[in-house]
Amino acid sequence: MLILKTTDTDAEASQSRQDTKAVLLVGGLGTRLRSVIPSLPKPLAPVGNKSFLELLVQQLRDQGIHRLVMCTGHLADRIENRFGDGRNWGVTIEYSKEQNPLGTAGAVKFAQPYLGDASDFLVMNGDSFMEANFHQLLRFHGTHGGLVTIAVVEVSNASRYGTVQVDNTGRVRGFSEKTGNNASGLINAGVYVFSRSVVQHIPEGPASLERTVFPHLLDHGVYALKQEGMFIDIGTPEDYARAQKLCHRFDEMAFQ
Repeated sequence: MLILKTTDTDAEASQSRQDTKAVLLVGGLGTRLRSVIPSLPKPLAPVGNKSFLELLVQQLRDQGIHRLVMCTGHLADRIENRFGDGRNWGVTIEYSKEQNPLGTAGAVKFAQPYLGDASDFLVMNGDSFMEANFHQLLRFHGTHGGLVTIAVVEVSNASRYGTVQVDNTGRVRGFSEKTGNNASGLINAGVYVFSRSVVQHIPEGPASLERTVFPHLLDHGVYALKQEGMFIDIGTPEDYARAQKLCHRFDEMAFQ
């Protein structure tokens, strides 16, 4: 993983994190997981003694990011009733509630009124977890001057994810669709830093970050920063079962 040296003081770094908003994409239908959790939105799937979404909120809070926007849709009231305004978790939460599914990109555009005048903001998928250093991602993004920074992770079998092609400067040169082979590769881990102007490149209505927006932005500057450590998503029953086996890791993990 590329480690960036910085001269920021601890106070400056802390202020930077506190000013950052994180947009959590938690409105998906979760159709592949309904056989396991038929009555819950996917982000509320229990992992050990917590919901998956609670793990993400705790990870953000413990790295000093306290201003959250949850993009809800399917079973939105379940999520809002569970988390409320966030005070029980030491954060503040606003809700951008979709009436119809908008996809990952459409959800970000719909949440624009909640972003205020932030120049950069975090975006996270609500069904994946990665041991990410958010402040490092923000610093990398600011240093490289692109519109998007994607956190990537190397997996031994990238067959169900597709891969990200990155040059030796960290710039993303392309994306490969799922090939079905079992080769290793860098994959998009579902954690991003966006410059505010990205919203201008998202069309109205339903749209996908991965399929629609990111390929269009390559010429404008999309970068990737590799992260080490645990990565897991709960998009399928098999991966959800694997998350259950790793729940002790979540309980022991220090998120700073």
